[in-house]
Amino acid sequence: MDKRVFDEALASLPPALHAAKPFAALLLGSGWNQAAAGLRIECEVPYSDIAGFGAATVVGHAGRLLLARTKRGGQVLVFCGRRHWYEGCEWEQVVMPAVLAHRLGAPVFLVTNAAGGIRASLQPGDMVILRDHLRLSPLTPLRGPHDPEFGPRFPDQSRVYDPALVELLRAAGARQGLGLTDGVYVLSCGPAYETPAEIRAYGILGADVVGMSTVPEAMVASACGMRVAGVSFVSNMAAGVTGKLLDGDDVVDCAARHAGRLSRLVLDFLDLLEG
Repeated sequence: MDKRVFDEALASLPPALHAAKPFAALLLGSGWNQAAAGLRIECEVPYSDIAGFGAATVVGHAGRLLLARTKRGGQVLVFCGRRHWYEGCEWEQVVMPAVLAHRLGAPVFLVTNAAGGIRASLQPGDMVILRDHLRLSPLTPLRGPHDPEFGPRFPDQSRVYDPALVELLRAAGARQGLGLTDGVYVLSCGPAYETPAEIRAYGILGADVVGMSTVPEAMVASACGMRVAGVSFVSNMAAGVTGKLLDGDDVVDCAARHAGRLSRLVLDFLDLLEG
């Protein structure tokens, strides 16, 4: 990755963000943006105004960076939407939220997404706390000359998702009476959905949910020394699980129906983390 891209992005942010002292950063994927409505916004920057980042192009991704306060008064960074590799982005754009969160001092990085359910016990509307991931593609944002900012040359991946934060997410779910499950997320580069054969293979390898994001950002945030947590919202069952053809509109519709639950989980997580 070209460090100069992140230098320019950081320099383009307004003074309020440089002066911020966030205790966490949120990366809100498809269906999760309503969580920002439960926070008091102090500063808002469109992604298009951040040098080297660019506007979000996918439905359901607002493309805004917020500086906000919780009801307890703590500051958080909120990345409303993400850039994806399949959009034709460079890795610097894909992992920009993780690097900016690190450079702005956030010690915790919560990454969220909408995903397809692989495990038969899942159903649309479920939320899965990530305990691990599979990256079967050779594509990696850490490719290229080594920079110490991103940890050692060969960063350990044994605990990308912090076990204590996994339990905190479980406790946040319990506040709503949700018995949240946990699982393994597998990265599919997209934008085409996976084939039924691929989904069967992923299931054999231990994957519970599948999506087209999250892994690059989590890898980089962890390598930078941040504590990472992740949650997938099951917006549809993956190809071949039910026999139903996949449609992006169904993902958006399912996310809209469950937006309130997703928002409350994020806000309760922040409340427990801050408290």
